[in-house]
Amino acid sequence: MGLLERENAAILNACLGDLARTTVRAFRGSLAQAGVSAPLYLTQNDGTLMSADRAERYPVSALCSGPTNSMRGAAFLTGLTDAVVVDIGGTTTDVGALRRGLPREASMTLQVAGVRCNFRMPDVLSVGLGGGSHVLDDPLRVGPRSVGHELARRALVFGGDTLTATDIAVAAGCADIGDRARVAHLTGDLVARAAERIHEMVEAAIDRAKPAAGDIPVVLVGGGSLLICRPLQGTSEVISPRHAEVANAVGAAIAQVSGEVDRIVDLGRRSREEALAEAQAEAIARASASGADPATIHLLEIEEVPLAYLPSSATRIRVKATGDLRDG
Repeated sequence: MGLLERENAAILNACLGDLARTTVRAFRGSLAQAGVSAPLYLTQNDGTLMSADRAERYPVSALCSGPTNSMRGAAFLTGLTDAVVVDIGGTTTDVGALRRGLPREASMTLQVAGVRCNFRMPDVLSVGLGGGSHVLDDPLRVGPRSVGHELARRALVFGGDTLTATDIAVAAGCADIGDRARVAHLTGDLVARAAERIHEMVEAAIDRAKPAAGDIPVVLVGGGSLLICRPLQGTSEVISPRHAEVANAVGAAIAQVSGEVDRIVDLGRRSREEALAEAQAEAIARASASGADPATIHLLEIEEVPLAYLPSSATRIRVKATGDLRDG
């Protein structure tokens, strides 16, 4: 029944409680100072929104919501509903698969810092590659160390003294930022090898994130997406949409509200149709209660899993409904 995983998730959620309350209080204070009286919602890690009150009670629901926002933004900016999204930031590259416009959830046992937990998380692979990644030669290494948010001060093209992946992109002609003259001293061999290593790292991550074998569309987002300037193996096309650098903010702005039901029912005592209808109605009601416009609510997922380890006809039913955020 996953007792240990459930215990661990409850412990982690409780540990994050004070931080969640402090964060939400700070957001509310900032909104009040700005004269904004609208209700406060936060993004959660399934690509939908939750009220600030719920975020205070269940902060684990926000874990990994950053990459999730980028994936939702990528879907909105391109119109694609099934693709792999590569979000390249300053320190890491997060790669995940879109399924019906939402991030695919992890199906295997979830581990947070090596501890098994049972809460929902997107299936996102993170690798130590970003615009601020250190580049070292002999032997060649790109990342995982990074200058992070100090990129605009420490990269060579901005007058710094650290060779970064951004410097390689500028020297290779992939990007036109900063002062290219500051990387003119880099040898062509180093630039070519480092640029190729960057592309190989992204290609390897895409292969691991693919939902199935075969080529698939890839969407590049994030400020570090300028590191990629050639076709990537294993992809049918590589798309870098307009406003790709702010896909994270776009994903948060267009997110919908959801309602979810996840329960075990005994189909020996009631019909499958009755159990499904009840779960669907409850999921829709929960979405509406969470702030979704009833006119826009639709069923997104319906899942049935027979449980062989329980007596009778025990079945796990999971239903998810989503809708647009209701005005007011």
